[in-house]
Amino acid sequence: MQPVLTDLIPALPEIFLAVAAMLLLMLGVFRGNGGARLVSGLAVVALVVTGVLLLRQDGYDVAFSGLYITDSFAVFSKLLILLGTGLSLIIAQNFIAREDMDRFEFPVLMVLATVGMMMMVSANDLLSLYVGLELQSLSLYVIASFRRDSAKSTEAGLKYFVLGALSSGMLLYGISLIYGFAGTTNFITIAQVLQAGPAPLGVIVGLVFVAAGLAFKISAVPFHMWTPDVYEGAPTPVSAFFAVAPKVAAICLFIRVLEGPFGSLLPQWRQVIEFCSVASMLVGSLAAIRQSNIKRLMAYSSIANIGYALVGVAAGTADGVQAVLIYMAIYLVMTVGTFAIIIAMRQKGKAVEEIADLAGLSKTNPMLALALAIFMFSMAGVPPAAGFFGKLLVFMAAWKAGLYPLSIIMALTSGISLFYYLKVCKVSWFDDVKEPLDRPSAGLSWVVTATALVVFPVALVIGTPVLNSAAAAAASLFH
Repeated sequence: MQPVLTDLIPALPEIFLAVAAMLLLMLGVFRGNGGARLVSGLAVVALVVTGVLLLRQDGYDVAFSGLYITDSFAVFSKLLILLGTGLSLIIAQNFIAREDMDRFEFPVLMVLATVGMMMMVSANDLLSLYVGLELQSLSLYVIASFRRDSAKSTEAGLKYFVLGALSSGMLLYGISLIYGFAGTTNFITIAQVLQAGPAPLGVIVGLVFVAAGLAFKISAVPFHMWTPDVYEGAPTPVSAFFAVAPKVAAICLFIRVLEGPFGSLLPQWRQVIEFCSVASMLVGSLAAIRQSNIKRLMAYSSIANIGYALVGVAAGTADGVQAVLIYMAIYLVMTVGTFAIIIAMRQKGKAVEEIADLAGLSKTNPMLALALAIFMFSMAGVPPAAGFFGKLLVFMAAWKAGLYPLSIIMALTSGISLFYYLKVCKVSWFDDVKEPLDRPSAGLSWVVTATALVVFPVALVIGTPVLNSAAAAAASLFH
């Protein structure tokens, strides 16, 4: 009995959330679609309880014969994932009711995707990595096309599914090459094999394929093709969810794979990460300039933001990992806040998505316009908003690691991004009102207010404990 408990206790948060998802599914079936709001509320409660269970975990533990690992890095990553999912569920409530998407499967799928994400960041084997990734992906394919009566939503789901299947194939091919040349799929054993002598060429080729498969999940260039179309076509709360929780999970998984078993191959994989980082920053920043749809603008913005995060990954140091974790935490909060405002964009009850529809927002709803300005300035990296400190930490980690060209490109593309972020502020503050937006719901207003306060000025107060937690998470990865 004792060995079974030894395996189950470290994975208790995931087990609880998986059981909660099954119970919520049963509840939804018996209550019918009328119980969708109840299921959503209970899903948020389940996420909170899972977060409490996570906070009770401490130290380093390996379970399920080395397939699963829990450490400070996993706990920090999972808390961000749970926060992203919980906020996405809260801001989705009124939207899904208005748009006739009020079905209980929606929150259940989001919870199941979250279980997959949590499994991903605790993976200690290439096979458990793949199982977690697929559990997340299968749920996301359905969520993307959840609005079945919309051609755009169906197209978004199909594009994501087809390209996702391609990336899964690349990932599996990479895993098979690594297994063939290293003789194992376990992260700890792979690290020992690579430290014992020169890395076989097959392992390096396999790692490139694995990196390509994971780059799709974070929508890094050149694997970003699906992002603008899926963000635009999917229902707005789904786009918000896609922009936060799966991105955080995938970048944390990327860090665990590269810095853990393949840490000794830093010179080899750094070249791939540098290319993806530079390409993402340039494509994301330049393509966003031409966008008139705010959801497409946010899609290209997310590509550029992933480019900035990859700068920290390329550093290959504990400082770099700490900077990425802080950056992703800030990115999560300001992205959820921005999407809450996008969900609130309604004229006479109809959802609108064009940047021009924000015209004169400061005259009709000055607090919403102020919150939007805070988020835009934070994303652009203007001090003293939290986004500035996130970019500064990444920049300093890269500079310290000697990645001078990468650091300079990061600074230049941040400057370019000012143009399209300030364009949104200009429209909302200085253009004349054409058609006023409806008043947002109380739930959306609370989320917008809370996230805006966290971005500025609360971030200045809570910065130190979060920095310390991220430092401990990064240190656990390099123990």
